[in-house]
Amino acid sequence: MHPSSTIQQRSGRALRALAAASALLIALTTPAHADGDDTAFTNLIALVSQRLALAEPVARWKWARHEPITDAPRENALLGQVRERARATQVDPEFAQQFFQGQIDASKDVQNALFANWRALRAAPEGTPPDLANDTRPKLDRLTRSLLSALAQVEPIRHADDCPLRLADSLARWKHVTRYDSSMNAPLTRALSHVCASGGVGAIG
Repeated sequence: MHPSSTIQQRSGRALRALAAASALLIALTTPAHADGDDTAFTNLIALVSQRLALAEPVARWKWARHEPITDAPRENALLGQVRERARATQVDPEFAQQFFQGQIDASKDVQNALFANWRALRAAPEGTPPDLANDTRPKLDRLTRSLLSALAQVEPIRHADDCPLRLADSLARWKHVTRYDSSMNAPLTRALSHVCASGGVGAIG
């Protein structure tokens, strides 16, 4: 098998496994209410990971059509919608905008890495590009709504002094349970960097 095919298959399998594991964790957990219960962090991490997994089909679509990774008008439109929806879900609009800017930046990190890999291998990803308008974007829209609901659950605990360490502990446990692909560490950390009011994700090894 050609090396490029092997790398692409591994990448695809890792992202699909990540999404499946995230969906399973969401199904097994409920929103946190009690003080010290970090289920809200776990739910948020799982949803963020599902969104990151969609960076791969988005990148494949853009690569096939020679589209740039950055789409400023669409990104700005999403952030505007997020601010409006945040008010309806009792989430601070500024927090919601910062959080979703992190999701956009993390997704573009993944897409840029994939583009760099495909350029280096001089090989396009195998298979038919996904249907962005009818498949991938509706999934992203559903995740936007779910993420806003998850942010509402995190809101009461994001100002705690120990928020970064609690988030880091939740992330470490989640990675252990899901056998998380370590190549996604940096994008995932970036996507979670605005969850705590004080910033950061604690001391993650």
